[in-house]
Amino acid sequence: MRFRAADGGGPPGEETYEGLRGLLTEFTPVVQALPPDAALADVRGALRYFGRDAAELAALVRVRALARYGVDCTVGVAANPLLARMAAHDGPPGAISTVPGEPRAVTAFLARKPASGLHGVGPATARALTAYGLDSVDRIAAAPPATLQRILGASTGRRVYEQAHGIDPTPVTPNAPARSAGAEHRFDHDELDPDQRRRALLTLAHELGARLRTDGRVARALTLTVRYADRSTTSRTRALAEPTDHTPALTGAAYALHDVLGLQRARVRAVALRAEDLTPAEHAARQLTFDAADDKSRRIEAVTDRARARFGAAAARPAAALDRGADRSPGGGGPDGTPARGPRRWGRGGTPRSPGRHAA
Repeated sequence: MRFRAADGGGPPGEETYEGLRGLLTEFTPVVQALPPDAALADVRGALRYFGRDAAELAALVRVRALARYGVDCTVGVAANPLLARMAAHDGPPGAISTVPGEPRAVTAFLARKPASGLHGVGPATARALTAYGLDSVDRIAAAPPATLQRILGASTGRRVYEQAHGIDPTPVTPNAPARSAGAEHRFDHDELDPDQRRRALLTLAHELGARLRTDGRVARALTLTVRYADRSTTSRTRALAEPTDHTPALTGAAYALHDVLGLQRARVRAVALRAEDLTPAEHAARQLTFDAADDKSRRIEAVTDRARARFGAAAARPAAALDRGADRSPGGGGPDGTPARGPRRWGRGGTPRSPGRHAA
């Protein structure tokens, strides 16, 4: 299930997202949060209780989400999370797309999907498959498993082969949104200059790194969200090489995510970074290095943190960082008088349950 503001806007805010997750738990306790704009729900146990099928329950959820939060839902209904995700991804806003459980129907649904349409098949894996002529799901499904394992490796090849046949044993794991911290920068006008966007990402990574170090936490992944002039959004997530709160590492990951998008002449209204899967810094291991430059940057980082703690957030920052008015005084706003958007958090919780009928 994917959430979008009914007026055509982007993903819901944190409070709205938490409310939508609570709405889903009114129908089933087996809800897996996929912030910022999606969730999986196993409604197998709810079908008999409510006397409705999965598509009818999805329609009820959509009506209540519109009435309570002004948020529309695109819902995919299928026998497993893979098919449900793909159905929700392909559906237009507000649609409820159902993939029947019969093998022929599953094969027909997957037949003409590109290789990248399979969940978990990223650009690198898709390029490796395309190089061998396996550019669609039906061609991947027709390939021998041993061939896919030679191309992708044993584990990945086996998983992609199963997915190409509509097989996904992954259970829906009930949870709260993963604990995270985020920061957003809204440009004064539609930004076409990639250098300005990189300056904004540097600024956000600097803010996130400082906040993580203050809280004594490290991030395992980083998500970049880009909002365009037409109010559409694109989000990409990258796992970090190791859990970190080091600003240069966060900045490098943010730049890499930005470059992968290939925005070129895109009219960008805002960019946001979110540090994902936070964990206490004392529980995370760091690879030792003999890089003198890295050691020096970490010592400088510790000094600037002390300066910020004593003299304020604007006491020390990268020279190329953008001037954000909220950095200068607690509770301050942006240059246009609107409140600045600073780092944010979500909670964690939940225990695993068994798989069944799913809605994404």
